[in-house]
Amino acid sequence: MSKKKILFECQHCGLTTPRWMGKCTNCGAWDSFVELNEQQQEVVKHAKSTSSSAKAISINDIEEEEIFRFSSGNPELDTVLGGGVVPGSLTLIGGSPGVGKSTLLLKVGGDIASSGQNVLYVSGEESSSQIKLRANRLRANQSSLYLLSEIRLEQVLVELEHRAYDFLIIDSIQTLYSENIASAPGSVTQVRQITFELMRIAKDKNIAIFIIGHITKEGSIAGPRVLEHMVDTVLYFEGDSSQELRILRGFKNRFGPTSEIGVFEMRSDGLVSATDIGSRFFNRDSEQAGSALTVIMEGSRPIILEVQALVSESHTANSKRQATGFDNNRLNMLLALLERKLEIPLSGYDVFINVTGGIKISETSADLAVLAAIISSFRNRAISKKTIFIGEVTLVGDVREVYGMDARLKEANMQNITKALVCKKPLEKTNIKTFIVDEVTKLLEWY
Repeated sequence: MSKKKILFECQHCGLTTPRWMGKCTNCGAWDSFVELNEQQQEVVKHAKSTSSSAKAISINDIEEEEIFRFSSGNPELDTVLGGGVVPGSLTLIGGSPGVGKSTLLLKVGGDIASSGQNVLYVSGEESSSQIKLRANRLRANQSSLYLLSEIRLEQVLVELEHRAYDFLIIDSIQTLYSENIASAPGSVTQVRQITFELMRIAKDKNIAIFIIGHITKEGSIAGPRVLEHMVDTVLYFEGDSSQELRILRGFKNRFGPTSEIGVFEMRSDGLVSATDIGSRFFNRDSEQAGSALTVIMEGSRPIILEVQALVSESHTANSKRQATGFDNNRLNMLLALLERKLEIPLSGYDVFINVTGGIKISETSADLAVLAAIISSFRNRAISKKTIFIGEVTLVGDVREVYGMDARLKEANMQNITKALVCKKPLEKTNIKTFIVDEVTKLLEWY
C-alpha cells in the first residue's frame, strides 16, 4: 500500500511544502499553512504543469502582433490602461472597501454596452436588484448590459456559452468558487484555479475581463501573490473613501506603461474623470506657515502638490517623526540633514509631514519642498503660494536636478506660479522667475 502524500499550502502566498511550518519562509506569515486533500493537490499539480510541446523560435522569426484597443468610455481609465481596453486581457483591480471599484466598473460596463457590445456583470456580493438601484443612479441602464448574481463558476461558464459577450466583470474574485474544488470560497486553491480558468476564457473567447479583488489590512490584494502574476494588468485604487478625489494607479500592464495614473471624482452619479486637476491638490488662497508647493511627475502628467509640515515642541523623551504620503525613512534623513548642515535643533521637536489630496510621493523631487515646509513651520513664517520648490536633496547637502523639469515648470506656469527654487535654470523659457539653490544652505538665504 502506497504511503499517502501530505502537502501543506500557505494561505497568504500559496507556497507548498511537504511538512507544516509555523512561519512561511516566503511571505513571513504565521499559522498560515493548511493541509490539502488529494483533490486539492491535483489542482496544485495541474496549475504548476507546463506544456512540453512548445518549441523555441528565433525572435527574428516572430511576427509582431498589433494590439487593438477600444475605449472604456472613461478617459482616465483609458489613460491608466495605456490607451484603452485590450480584448482578451485579464485585469485585476483592488482597493479599500467603499473606494469605488464596483461603482467605476458598473459605470464602465454601461458605457461599453451603450456602444452595442454585450457586457456581463457577475456579482457574488449583491443581488441583481441592488445592482439595478446603483445602475439607476449611475445612468448605466443599457439593453446590452446583463447582470448575473452568482457565485458558482460553472454557472458563469454556462452563461458565457449561452451568449457572446465582449466584456466581463467579476465582483469579486474572492466570492466565486468552483464545485469541482473541495475548498471554501476565497481560499488560495479556489482563487488560483478560478483565475486560471478566467485567463483561459479571456484568451480563447477574446473577452476583456475585469476582476475585483479584496485587499488585506496591509493594503495588498488578498489571496496568493500568484494572482497578480497571472493577470495582464493590476490596478490599485488609492485614497480615502471619505475624500472626493480618488486615484487609480497601474502597477502592472503587459500592454502599456505602468507609470500613468487616473484621477477620479466621486459624485452623486458615481466616479467620473476629474477635470482641472492641476489646482485640486493645493489651496492657493491662504498662506500659512508650514506649507510649501512642489511639482511631481505621475507618468507623463505633472501635478502640483502641497506639502504641509508641523513642528511642535516635544514633551516626551522620544520625539515623534510621522509622515503621511511621504516616506518616513527619507523624512528622518532630511531632518538629520537639517540639524547637521543648517544647525536647526529639531531633536526636541515633534515633526509631522502631510501631502494633501491623498497622493503618495514616490519620487525625490519633493525633498526641497519638505525642507522648506519644515523650516517654515519651525520659524513660523508663511511661504507664498506662488512659489514652488523642486529638487532632490542628497546626504551631503547638495540639491540635484530631477527629470521632466521643463514639463513641471510649464504646469506651474499654467497655475499662475511666479517663482521656482531649482538647482539650475531650465532649458525652456517661461514666465516663472527661477532661483538657483544647488545646496541646502542656500535655502536659508532665500528666507
